[in-house]
Amino acid sequence: MNSDSSLSTKARTAATYSAAADHFDDEPLAFWARTGQRTVDRIPLQPGHRVLDVCSGSGASALPAARVVGATGSVLAIDLAGALLERGRAKARALGLSNIDFRCADFEAFPLMPEHFDAVVCVFGIFFVPDMPAAVRGLWRALKPGGTLAITTWGPDVLEPGNTAFWNAIRAHRPDLYKSFNPWERINNPHALRAMLAEADVTAHTVEVEFSHQPLASPDDWWRIALGSGYRATIDQLDAATREAVKRDTLAPLRERQVLTAATHTVHAVAVRPVS
Repeated sequence: MNSDSSLSTKARTAATYSAAADHFDDEPLAFWARTGQRTVDRIPLQPGHRVLDVCSGSGASALPAARVVGATGSVLAIDLAGALLERGRAKARALGLSNIDFRCADFEAFPLMPEHFDAVVCVFGIFFVPDMPAAVRGLWRALKPGGTLAITTWGPDVLEPGNTAFWNAIRAHRPDLYKSFNPWERINNPHALRAMLAEADVTAHTVEVEFSHQPLASPDDWWRIALGSGYRATIDQLDAATREAVKRDTLAPLRERQVLTAATHTVHAVAVRPVS
C-alpha cells in the first residue's frame, strides 16, 4: 500500500473513533474495558515498569496497566483519536492516576526509544495499520529484552448476530458501502495472528481465543454498539433517511428474535523478547 493510501486509512480511523467517542463508554460497550483488563492480566507487570500502549482509545488497557505499575512506573498511551484520549484523561483524573501520558499521535511515526519499555500493548488496533508486520517490528524494537508484547484483536463472529443484520441492511440500502471498513478480518483467528507476528520475526509464546458475549438490556442496544465502534465509519456516510432505514432494518430481526447478547470473542497473542 502506498503512503497516500496509508495516510487515508489512518485519517479515516481517527475520524471514525473520534466520532464514536460519544458512545464509546456506553454500557453496551463495556467489552472495551473488559478486554483491556483481560489483556493486561496476561502481562507480568510489576510496580515501576514502563508500559507503551498504542491504539489506546479511552484507556481500556492503559488504565489497568497504570494501576499495576503504580507511581514509580509509567504508561505512554498513544492514539489517533483525540476525542477518545480526552475521555482517557478524564478517567485517569477520576481514578487519581498521574502516571499516564496520553498522546494524540501516529505511533508508527512517534520517536520511541529502543529497548525502553517493559511491556508493549495493542488492543483492537494493530489491524488498522496497513503494514502490520512493519508496525510490529517497530514495537518490538521499543521493548526491553525480557519484555512482553501483548496484542489483542477481534476473534470470529465479531458482534454477531447484529453484525450480519447491519451489513444486510447496508447491502440493501447502500451496496457501495457493504463491508467497506472491516480491517480486523485480516487477523481474526489464531493462525492468522501468529502468522502476521512471524512475518515480523516475532515468535508468539501464546495465541488463544477467548470466547465471551456482551449482555444487552434490549435488542436496541446493538445500535449503540454500532455508534460507538468501527461501524461508525459506515453509518456516518449515510444521509438521515438512509441511516434511519439501516437502523430499522438492522434492529428488526434482532427484535424479532429478542437478541440480548453480542459476540465479543477475542484473540490474544503474547510474546516475550529474548534476553540474548
